[in-house]
Amino acid sequence: MVNLTINSIPVTVPEGTTILDAAASVDIEIPSLCYLKELNEISACRVCCVEVEGEGKLVPSCNNVVREGMVIRTNSPRALEARRVNMELILSQHDNKCATCIRSGTCQLQKIANDMGILGVSYPTDLAHGKKADWTTTFPLYRDVNKCIKCMRCIQVCDKVQSLSVWDISGSGARTTIDVSENRVIKQADCSLCGQCITHCPTGALRERDDTQKAYAALGDPDRVTIVQIAPAVRAAWGEAFGMPTGKATVGQLVSVLRKLGADYVFDTTFSADLTIMEEGTELLQRLNKYLAGDRTVKIPLMTSCCPGWVSFMEKHFPELGENLSTAKSPQQMFGAIAKNYLAPKLGIDRRNFIVVSVMPCVAKKSEAARPEFGKDGDPDVNISITTRELAHMIRFANMNFDELEESYFD
Repeated sequence: MVNLTINSIPVTVPEGTTILDAAASVDIEIPSLCYLKELNEISACRVCCVEVEGEGKLVPSCNNVVREGMVIRTNSPRALEARRVNMELILSQHDNKCATCIRSGTCQLQKIANDMGILGVSYPTDLAHGKKADWTTTFPLYRDVNKCIKCMRCIQVCDKVQSLSVWDISGSGARTTIDVSENRVIKQADCSLCGQCITHCPTGALRERDDTQKAYAALGDPDRVTIVQIAPAVRAAWGEAFGMPTGKATVGQLVSVLRKLGADYVFDTTFSADLTIMEEGTELLQRLNKYLAGDRTVKIPLMTSCCPGWVSFMEKHFPELGENLSTAKSPQQMFGAIAKNYLAPKLGIDRRNFIVVSVMPCVAKKSEAARPEFGKDGDPDVNISITTRELAHMIRFANMNFDELEESYFD
């Protein structure tokens, strides 16, 4: 164990503990932007610098380990001034239009700037323009170069966790930024749309494509019937966007919310998830029976096709294992096919006037819904797929009072 002092507080932590973690152990918060434990410990942002007695320079706390007898000050005038300067430099290359940013209110950069009381930036604004700021509006993942703070979290999580290497450093010096690797555009990058880079981005530089306007239009169209399906994970997570504790926001309330937004029918995707289990289970038994009967052309093991991100990963990086994937559709697409080909005719509605909106916890579902094989005569089985966060924005825009919202049941 190592004994040290942080802000006059005695601290004892195991050897190898970083200053950042040692401070956290005694409830001292040191702000950081780029740090991801065991993934991104490169002290790129320099926001976590602290003053160590006996050291001539300030020390980044995220990648420096404690030593016996260390005396550390996290809030000395010198440390606070350096932290403020570093933040202003970052903000000078950041689009600070928080009012129109998807991460406003949940942005790490915004929180730290507010905590520091930064009301202006002393340095000239330096933002990208023209082709450097361009990005496709059709791909399910959207990147805003002028909100990127070069923390490199996206690079590390994509390389070390997902092994896809979609992102890399581009440019040099003050023009250093993050872009698609190997001078490719995102549609060429074999991105599986796992969404990990979005999750780990501390700002609004990476986000899902916004399809809320399409959803509003569908829900408000009096000439079309709109059916909404909700994935199981969404009903457990949607209340987080409104600060509700676990269990407070119920699925019954969510159904009521969707009806108030204009949905004609609301269904639970667990129905088609059960169908997926039966389809994949049946396919597994069929393959095993053939294999045990001596047919060595059968591809085993059988891998699930439930997750479009997983399917995309297999198709792009391990195409030789494609036949090991189940031939069953995902729950989202099974539900869309049943809705369009069974429920719509049963109700006497043309499938083109029967709009299926899915609420999913996955960006890859947007890409899956657009695959040409999942439709009929150019009409997709799932018309619109939105994420939990997009749904939360729609609910917030509608200004609903949850305390007065009664629960209702799925159709």
